[in-house]
Amino acid sequence: MALRHSGRALSKATSGLASSWSSWSTTLRWKPAQIQHQMRTMATVVPPVTQDKTSSKGPTAIVFMNMGGPSTTDEVQDFLSRLFADADLIPLGRLQNYLGPLIANRRTPKIQKQYAAIGGGSPIRKWSEYQAEEMCKILDKISPETAPHKPYVAFRYAHPYTEEMYERLLADGFGNGKGGRAVAFTQYPQYSCSTTGSSLNELWKWRQRLEGKSGPLDDGRDGTIQWSVIDRWPVHEGLVEAFAQNIEKKLEEYPKERRDKVVLLFSAHSLPMSVVNRGDPYPAEVGATVYAVMQRLGFSNPYRLCYQSQVGPQPWLGPQTSMSVEEYIAKGQKDLVLIPIAFTSDHIETLYELDEEVIGESGHKDTVKRVESLNGNPVFIKALADLAKSHLDSGITCSAQMSLRCPSCKSERCLESKKFFAGQQTLPGK
Repeated sequence: MALRHSGRALSKATSGLASSWSSWSTTLRWKPAQIQHQMRTMATVVPPVTQDKTSSKGPTAIVFMNMGGPSTTDEVQDFLSRLFADADLIPLGRLQNYLGPLIANRRTPKIQKQYAAIGGGSPIRKWSEYQAEEMCKILDKISPETAPHKPYVAFRYAHPYTEEMYERLLADGFGNGKGGRAVAFTQYPQYSCSTTGSSLNELWKWRQRLEGKSGPLDDGRDGTIQWSVIDRWPVHEGLVEAFAQNIEKKLEEYPKERRDKVVLLFSAHSLPMSVVNRGDPYPAEVGATVYAVMQRLGFSNPYRLCYQSQVGPQPWLGPQTSMSVEEYIAKGQKDLVLIPIAFTSDHIETLYELDEEVIGESGHKDTVKRVESLNGNPVFIKALADLAKSHLDSGITCSAQMSLRCPSCKSERCLESKKFFAGQQTLPGK
């Protein structure tokens, strides 16, 4: 859910696109050293899950889907090329195949410098793999009947690509006549056809290519992977709680007499208005998350929802985050807290676009601040596990919302993808 000005704004915008578009009253607070230790364990090789190693309804593959980001500056050009080639994300019409590579090539040197400024690459893969692995550890305990749970990450524009993930699934003993279940778990809490929809379309494409010809088993089942989808979760109580706690922690940095006057600026990826007017549910779902967080905070502060990372001359959903900060400061409101409400971890849009450009160029770094991203937040990771367990217990393949196309949708690929996931069989044991 890692989207988008002219002139200087256009320059800022694609920095956003070069990323990616994840008892509640108490929480464990990890120290940086502990988080670094945990992240180092991500390199540990997880033994393959095979179909002869099952519980009553397992094993279960849990696939985290996200936009992704280049892990090194050398990967930037390929990342941008794939990103601008995706008509679901950036519709460029009949000239997509020409304009996409052109824009990517021209943007690469500048975006490489931006990634170099935040450490040489995006941390989104490290955080995604960490979140997936930690969630599966919890899930093994709270849902033993569907264990073991094997974590996978599938990025749309960076390694590991969807096709790489699918090849790993097959190598680990899923599919290829052996059956098995897998959950496509979007890490965009709010659904958009440009983000979750694009990832699911890509997943469907590779499923058809790699498993479409699998033959039937003796029991009549075709032995392909049985998919279900967690396609949105904008108001899940754990997500809301994690955001609320991070906001409360940041507000404590302001003097008590000014604290309740701090303006909370929720910032989300923007969308082209052509996508919004087509009927995309994203604006409504982002608004739902913002309202739920403010409700949890008791509406303690004034707030607004704004959008970042616009690219190109066409109209995009606004107001823009950078403009909002500039305008509020011009009006004398200098106590501002930015909350990346549609992102589940740090990436270039938080570390560079918000921290370096919006806050760094505001002239008021002492009063304009950003809330910490969810990253390794244990409340958030527990929420992911609870979401997965509820989904596995439900026996449904996707939400009713996912099966409904946008009113003005003309995409045949979207139609076929939705039909596939909505039409998957009831999950094993249900």
